[in-house]
Amino acid sequence: MTIVYVMESLVPKGGTERIISEKANYLAEQYKYNVYIITCTQQQDQPNAFQLSSSVHQIKLAIPYYSQYCYKYPKRFFVKLSINKKLKEAIIEAVQQINPDILIGIGHYKADLISSIKCRAKKIIECHETRQFTLLETGNKKSLISHINTFLFRNQYFQTIEKNADAVITLTEGDRNNWKKAHYTEAIPNFSTMSVSEYSDCEQKRIIAVGRLEWEKGYERLINIWEIISIQHPEWSLDIFGEGTQSNNLKEIISNRKIKRVQIHHATNDISKEYANSSICVLTSYFEGFALVLLEALKHGVPCIAFDCPYGPASIIKDQQCGFLIENGNTSLFIEKLNLLIENKALRKEFSQAAIERAKAFDIDVVMKKWKEVFEKICIT
Repeated sequence: MTIVYVMESLVPKGGTERIISEKANYLAEQYKYNVYIITCTQQQDQPNAFQLSSSVHQIKLAIPYYSQYCYKYPKRFFVKLSINKKLKEAIIEAVQQINPDILIGIGHYKADLISSIKCRAKKIIECHETRQFTLLETGNKKSLISHINTFLFRNQYFQTIEKNADAVITLTEGDRNNWKKAHYTEAIPNFSTMSVSEYSDCEQKRIIAVGRLEWEKGYERLINIWEIISIQHPEWSLDIFGEGTQSNNLKEIISNRKIKRVQIHHATNDISKEYANSSICVLTSYFEGFALVLLEALKHGVPCIAFDCPYGPASIIKDQQCGFLIENGNTSLFIEKLNLLIENKALRKEFSQAAIERAKAFDIDVVMKKWKEVFEKICIT
């Protein structure tokens, strides 16, 4: 079976790039599929963030998509049209030359185009973000005209996918329910291949948060919560690991309000060590595609507390077994449950054992078997 993935790039050190790299490696090495990854804007001299197996073929189209931003309007508009035309032609040519059995679009990137390519391949759109937040510029103020344009574009975008894609695969059942007009849908979670050399003993008076420092991750909610917790439990600390556009803003909030025992660290290549040295993991996002951070924490035996945002946390945390799911935005309840875990070491250890067991449901062998079943199912229909 020949499978082609199409995505923007494999340069960023993001969760999607890591998952796709590991997934492609598994399909090529374990199932002996013929696997290609077409990266659209990645230049020839740009290395991948995560290693690909020698059995996986990568095609870098190297379209200079972002060169359009060197120009001012109106010239930028015409340059953008030219680049988009070149990108579309390059994707179609590469796909037709490979002639795959399965063609997969990753996330929202050119998903409408990929689902519409004329070829014999069965076309799958693999969602890495929830539908209701796809292609939305969250956290930014926009004009009425901009809102209308976004609304019309998104409607057309979703209609194209639902009309042409043979399957839409989401990360959670909650998001799957948003694709009722699609021909065929399945919810297949992500997996984590992170090796665990040491489990948390839940003895450290330390709370950890991990993820991009962006608006949608809700770190300002976490800082508001921590401001209260830090007063009630001065012996505990909060460590945040991540990078992003909100970094300076968050540091300024912490400094201006003189909030104690909270630190923002750069992303680390040894996050496993940080999980093992923590006793609680917290997540305060407004929305999540899957929340891989929670799965990584559970693998290390770290109990988790998260807002029940759309849709990731509910698919990972078993409430009151390996952590707590909190009504989205209910900060007082979040504080109550966080206090409970801080003050009850026995409960932390009980949750820790359940967390390790829960994480086994997301082993790579379990998840990739589901993908194999989907491929085989749609190829015979």
